[in-house]
Amino acid sequence: MQLPPVIPLFDSFEFIQVGNSVVNQYITQISMKKVADAGLVIEHASDWLFEQKHNENNYKAYRSELTTFLHWCFDVVSMSPIEVTRKDMSHYVDYCQAPPIALIGYFNVPQFKFDKMHDERVPNPQWRPFVGKKRLGQIQPYALSDNALKTKMAILSSFYSYLTSEEYCERNPAQIWLNHSRFAANRQYQRQSHEEENSLAFTELQWSYIMATVNALAEASPELHQRSLFLISLIYCCYLRISDVSARAGYSPVMDQFKHNQQTGIWSFHIPLSKGGKRRSVAISKALLDALVKYRQFLGLADYPAPNENHPLFVRHKAAGRGRDVGILNANLGIRQVRDEIQSIINLAAESIEADGFAQDGAQMRKLTAHNIRHTGITHDININRRPLSHVQADAGHESIDTTSQYLHTSQIERHESAFNKPIDHLKGIGD
Repeated sequence: MQLPPVIPLFDSFEFIQVGNSVVNQYITQISMKKVADAGLVIEHASDWLFEQKHNENNYKAYRSELTTFLHWCFDVVSMSPIEVTRKDMSHYVDYCQAPPIALIGYFNVPQFKFDKMHDERVPNPQWRPFVGKKRLGQIQPYALSDNALKTKMAILSSFYSYLTSEEYCERNPAQIWLNHSRFAANRQYQRQSHEEENSLAFTELQWSYIMATVNALAEASPELHQRSLFLISLIYCCYLRISDVSARAGYSPVMDQFKHNQQTGIWSFHIPLSKGGKRRSVAISKALLDALVKYRQFLGLADYPAPNENHPLFVRHKAAGRGRDVGILNANLGIRQVRDEIQSIINLAAESIEADGFAQDGAQMRKLTAHNIRHTGITHDININRRPLSHVQADAGHESIDTTSQYLHTSQIERHESAFNKPIDHLKGIGD
């Protein structure tokens, strides 16, 4: 099979969730030899792109820029996007301003096409990541306009904002580059306010509807929703990312990840691979341990996991139709199955809260996703349960206490009440 010099990574939005065998093989090789978290990066990128499916022009522009950037990360510098700095981003800009001649095309072609021989969509060998110009049939020197450069960096900044919201990375090198570039005065590239970042959690009221909804579903249809109940409880209590509880290449969550310290009696949940190869153990509450026992009893298992117990954490209701688990029933859910299952419950809870007269809350809930449950667990533990920041930092896997501190927030009323009676002179009145 003839392939282009750069492998396009993302098919059109109709096919992006299906996957592509050529792309999968390429990413597997990159993960093994160059960039360990390449598979996770592609999952995040695919999810971000799929959110643009209702705007075809945005989708095409975003996937083209993302493919070019990831080609540079994976093939040129062998670097994970989460390792990229402002200086690296400057090198990427230099690369885009003078790309290899072999990577420049002079007419637009589809990135993928249907191969009748293999009965699948394959990368188009005629596609190139850069498009040059011809004038009167003569090739013109390649040039990247200021507007094209601004668009490139704005798209990458948006992608990094998404990765930051998913807590997959902690800096936005594209935004940092823009802030120090000649384009810095343009307001559209400024970061979101801290108040907007704090809106990433369900409120207490909204969360009560989430839990009421999933509990009711588990009671009415346990064969379908006991799994949903424990899934949501685990993500909330342990501040887990979707990738922590989903099967992917090289990782399949199992019951043995619940660890019991025989000396202290403490239970924890161990994440062996998360956020670019980091591992951590999360202390679990009695309430979550009780939920685990109930879930395991429903599955017909002993109350507590045994050491080295490899029973899947979340089993499928139907056998897998494709992929590495095809035909297997007792297999872990993938990232999209987990995301879709939780999203359906969020939508049902939104309908319920709207029916009770809280229309604005319902509208806000529909904008949140499964990942926001992690934010909610952290936010509630800090602001409601009053857990020490250092404890939450360790369980959340934050490198810096500053990241954890961003979840501290109070209302305007609370700030006013705490400020109203504070004195100017604390010593006034002493000895009067």
